[in-house]
Amino acid sequence: MATDFSFEQPSDEEVEYEENDDSEEEEHEVDEDNEDADPKPRTNKKPQSPWDFSSYSESVADEHSHRRTTSIDFKISKARQQLSAPIAKPIEEDSDSDDSEPHRQEEYRPDDEDGDDDVDTHVAEKKPFFASSEGVTFHANSFIELHISRPLLRACEALGYSKPTPIQAACIPLALTGRDICGSAITGSGKTAAFALPTLERLLYRPKNRPAIRVLILTPTRELAVQVHSMIGKLAQFMPDIRCCLVVGGLSTKVQEAALRTMPDIVVATPGRMIDHLRNSMSVDLDDLAVLILDEADRLLELGFSAEIRELVRLCPKRRQTMLFSATMTEEVDELINLSLNKPLRLSADPSTKRPATLTEEVVRIRRMREGNHEAVLLALCTKTFTSKVIVFSGTKLAAHRLKIIFGLLGFKAAELHGNLTQAQRLDALELFRRQEVDFLIATDVAARGLDIIGVQTVINFACPRDLTSYVHRVGRTARAGREGYAVTFVTDNDRSLLKAIVKRAGSRLKSRIVAEQSITKWAQVIEQLEDQVSAVMQEEREEMALRKAEMEANKAENMIAHRDEIYSRPKRTWFVTEKEKKLVQKAAKENTAAKENGSESKVMSAEQAEDLKMKEKRKREREKNLPRKKRRKLEAAREQLEDEDDLDDGKDKTKKEKSGISLVDLAYRRAKAVKAVNKAVDAGKIVRKAGNKPKPKSRASESRTEEMQDLFQNDMSERKQRKPLHAGGKKKSSFKSKSRYKRR
Repeated sequence: MATDFSFEQPSDEEVEYEENDDSEEEEHEVDEDNEDADPKPRTNKKPQSPWDFSSYSESVADEHSHRRTTSIDFKISKARQQLSAPIAKPIEEDSDSDDSEPHRQEEYRPDDEDGDDDVDTHVAEKKPFFASSEGVTFHANSFIELHISRPLLRACEALGYSKPTPIQAACIPLALTGRDICGSAITGSGKTAAFALPTLERLLYRPKNRPAIRVLILTPTRELAVQVHSMIGKLAQFMPDIRCCLVVGGLSTKVQEAALRTMPDIVVATPGRMIDHLRNSMSVDLDDLAVLILDEADRLLELGFSAEIRELVRLCPKRRQTMLFSATMTEEVDELINLSLNKPLRLSADPSTKRPATLTEEVVRIRRMREGNHEAVLLALCTKTFTSKVIVFSGTKLAAHRLKIIFGLLGFKAAELHGNLTQAQRLDALELFRRQEVDFLIATDVAARGLDIIGVQTVINFACPRDLTSYVHRVGRTARAGREGYAVTFVTDNDRSLLKAIVKRAGSRLKSRIVAEQSITKWAQVIEQLEDQVSAVMQEEREEMALRKAEMEANKAENMIAHRDEIYSRPKRTWFVTEKEKKLVQKAAKENTAAKENGSESKVMSAEQAEDLKMKEKRKREREKNLPRKKRRKLEAAREQLEDEDDLDDGKDKTKKEKSGISLVDLAYRRAKAVKAVNKAVDAGKIVRKAGNKPKPKSRASESRTEEMQDLFQNDMSERKQRKPLHAGGKKKSSFKSKSRYKRR
């Protein structure tokens, strides 16, 4: 029953190619099923597309003209014109000659027996923490059975949703009652609609005379936030009084601040930008929040986001509904307790690592002698086997950019998506791929979470993912909603542990793809010929970036001179952690990632330990604010000395052990205090220095001229003080600081 569902999302092929008769027959079947639900079914209209990335930022052409820069495609086309002879055409013509040794697919046979030492990627559930989910059904024939209002039913019909998926059938009725939910299902099963529909239904009954932010949806990436915002806008198209706001980095802060001041009903945000507005924008708060939703919750609860999520949870009211959704729930129950869930229900429509039935998984074994030919193997596959609607996942931003340049020089239509691009360029790349104007999308893990780009046929893991969870999310970009898809992973000899996990997950359905040696050799020679052009394009980009930075610095200096008073009158933007604490968490995150790769996580600081350390540092700083000025200066001096020592010791091994005892700063303060007390006693006449107690003179060899003159001056001044006569009664005349002269005699 759970696998017999039809989640008919609209596809771009249905909109563009009207000759597809199968889609028209499916639409008529959907309309016949929904005749009882709607007395006036709309059979003439085609389903709407829920995603639209082009309307969220300015066009890339306008951005380049504003910055006076050129696009990467322009640089690549200029480099292609400088080539003496076209390189791609002869390769394409000669590609037919490789039929004697074509690429072939065969059953995967491991070299060695898979051991039983595989790491279990799933944390054992603590059943007493979760409420019992007995009686929850994962099946519904139509959305009418879920008791949602007519405007939402009309929106589902307009989007082509005919029957709820298992996670929607289980989640929507429980979410309408206000229960806390922790839901998981396979990728492409409609989790966004599972939390959006009940949230919109609850907002229909909100107090409309008092505007407030009532729903906060958090996502780990900007692109996923844009997608969720677009989806909610489509579902609420027949509910004009509900307003939704997008708050992500890379877009205008002032526009977002003005939108938040109007108190929209729903806010879709990334954690960092939301905290920035809550701390630094006026009249923005979460006091009336009713629903908190974490999409891709396992990623949000990782070390990089955990501190920000905890801060947002602290700012939310305790009496709220909290829902967590992801395809892979790998967090510990303690993390959920920290998020203060109240007897949540664990709804798992499918096992977290269950593969879609329509997904074909393949591995390409790259032996140690061929590790330098990754790019040649990729080009061999992309020219013969997988020629369109392909997402290529790279490990680093630099590698993704290099692949984009190589594909462009060879005449392939490709777009790139990674963190070095502006937000307009990232959204433009998604829009080009969605409209099928480019055949390849070269991306980092930014595109691995939640993005529902309809029509993706193949996912190629050019760089092997870190763990099985990342692998599940990457390959989940294809074979969505019952469609067929391929997932090809390049595996080297260093990725044996992940390969074992993939074999365990896919079972006997895992295939091994053999790439022809002649094709690899040919493409390796082509890439070698293109190295000069690739270097020239990257050099031009570096020069343009340096010029752009210089212009920005000059504009900043001009603005500081022209608007100095206005700039300094603005309040300083604050953050909930200091730069030192932020670097500490980032360092711990890097160590955690490295430890996962090496398989030794016990020595690495966990998220809870990093959070406790951060709170201890915060409390320590608060205590220091109440200390006297001398002690504060002493602590600051000691901290600066430690930081200087750390800077000097970076990259150097400590050969000498530090001596035990008090620090140099404490010793200096004690000596200065003792000298001051002695001088004060001598001035008051309590102590008389003897001539024989003078300090022994230092040897001439070890004493500089300056130190010698300072000693002579101090000895001379002390002798003069001893020669001064005392007043009557043996008491010294009162000093300036004494208050005795103000008393009447």
